[in-house]
Amino acid sequence: MQNFIGDINQIIINMCQLLASIVILLGVVKAILIYARDILYREKSLDAIQESRLEIGHSFSLGLAFLIGASILKTIITPNWDDIGQLAAIIAIRTTLNHFLLKDLEDIFKRNNNVSDQGKDSKEK
Repeated sequence: MQNFIGDINQIIINMCQLLASIVILLGVVKAILIYARDILYREKSLDAIQESRLEIGHSFSLGLAFLIGASILKTIITPNWDDIGQLAAIIAIRTTLNHFLLKDLEDIFKRNNNVSDQGKDSKEK
């Protein structure tokens, strides 16, 4: 029975890691496409960079969440103190990265909204 649970756990871990890779890969591809489209058809490359950063940032955040889940699942079956210490370090690093990534994304989103609100105000006058 424990082997069966271990096998199921390993399948779920592999699925989480695969999903993280897919999400990050799709985010990178979408960010490149957004950047290329904006750079070719718009004059403001800063907007293209920020829009690409938002897209890739969301993908990295979701990918990190899948990887944290996979790391937690790895230590469920055979935890020892070394594995628990490594898990704690991995989660701390990934959570810190995710925190600053989301904070940066929020700042970019707020700046984009302020710029678009100012543009609407100037058009209304």
